[in-house]
Amino acid sequence: MIDDVQKQPAAHSGWIAPQLAVIVPSYNERDNIVPLYDKVATALKGIAFEFIVVDDNSPDGTAATVKELARERFNVRCIHRIGRRGLSSAVVEGISASAAPYFAVIDADHQHDETVLPQMYAKAVAGDDIVVGTRYAGDGKVGDGLSATREAGSRLATRLSSLLTGAKLSDPMSGFFLMKREVFDEIAPTLSKDGFKILLDIIVSATRFRTRADRTLKIGEVPYTFRPRHAGESKMSPLIVIQFLGLLVSKMTGGLLPTSFLLFGMVGGTGVLVHLFTLWLTHQFFGFNFTNAQLTATIVAMTTNFVLNNELTYSDKKLRAAASGLVWARSMPSVRSARWPMSRWRPGSTSPTRTSSWPAFSGR
Repeated sequence: MIDDVQKQPAAHSGWIAPQLAVIVPSYNERDNIVPLYDKVATALKGIAFEFIVVDDNSPDGTAATVKELARERFNVRCIHRIGRRGLSSAVVEGISASAAPYFAVIDADHQHDETVLPQMYAKAVAGDDIVVGTRYAGDGKVGDGLSATREAGSRLATRLSSLLTGAKLSDPMSGFFLMKREVFDEIAPTLSKDGFKILLDIIVSATRFRTRADRTLKIGEVPYTFRPRHAGESKMSPLIVIQFLGLLVSKMTGGLLPTSFLLFGMVGGTGVLVHLFTLWLTHQFFGFNFTNAQLTATIVAMTTNFVLNNELTYSDKKLRAAASGLVWARSMPSVRSARWPMSRWRPGSTSPTRTSSWPAFSGR
C-alpha cells in the first residue's frame, strides 16, 4: 500500500494523470523527436498527455535524444528496446507501458498531422472506439507525402484490407489512429508482433472479438493531409510488403497460420527451387558428378534459406556480420559432420593412399 507520504510529492508538484498517451515508434529518427514533441504539445494544449517514444536501439542515438528530452519534460518517456525490432511490437509495447485511458499512435517522421489529434480525441471521448486519421475521405489527401508509385500501392493495399475488415473504412492502412485502452486490452494477446500495419491487425481482431461478444465496434475517421518526411529516410521496403501480405493471410485464417510461419514456409519453398536449380546447373552444365552436385546444391539452398529467414522471417531478431556467419556454420550439422577421409585403403594394399580431403568437382 502506498502511504500518504509517498503520495504527497506528486500532488504538490502539480502532476496530473495523463488522459492520452501518444505512442511514437522510432528507428533512426534522432532529428525528428524534439520538433515532433513541440508540435504535439502545441496541438494538445489543455489535454493531459504523455509522449512515449519506443526506440529499437537506433544507431543514430535516437534513444539518447529522447532521454535528454525526458530530463526537461516530465511527460516524455523512452522505451529503449535492445534485441527487439519491428513497428507493430513497438506499438504494442508502448501502449502496454501506459495507464492512460486513451492512446494515439503517430509516426516520428512528421508525415502525420498532429493538429487533428484534438478532433480524434474528442471523437473517442464522445463514444468512438477507434478513430483513424484518413488520407482518402473528406478533405484528406496524400499531398506530397507519397510518390505516385507508393500512392498506387497504398490504394491497392487499402482495397485488399477493406475486404478483410468488412468495415466501411477509407484508410485501414493508416499508421495514424487513436483509440480506447479498453479495446486494446481486449485483443492485445491476439495481435501479431510482425509487420508494420498494426491498425489493420487491431481492427480485424477487435471486430471479431466484439462480434463474438455481440457488441459493436464503433470506428470514426478524421481527414488529414499526408506530409513529406521532415528528416531521415523512409523505412518502406519489400520486406514490409511481404509482411503485409503475410498478415492478410494470417488474419484470413483466423490466426491459425501466424505471419512468421507463412514466411518460413515461403522461404522453405524457395529453398527447394534453389536446390533443384543448383543441382541441375552443377550436374548438367558444369559436369559435377551427382554426389558433388547434390552437396553443392544443399550448401547453396541452406545458405539462401538462412539469409532469407534472417531478413524476412526473423527480421525482428536479425543477426548481422560475424554473428550471422557463426550461426550459419552451426546450422549446417550435416555439412560440418561430413568428413572425406585423408587416406583410403586400396584393395590388396597394406598401406593407405593419400587423397584429397575435399572431393574433386571435375568429373561426373
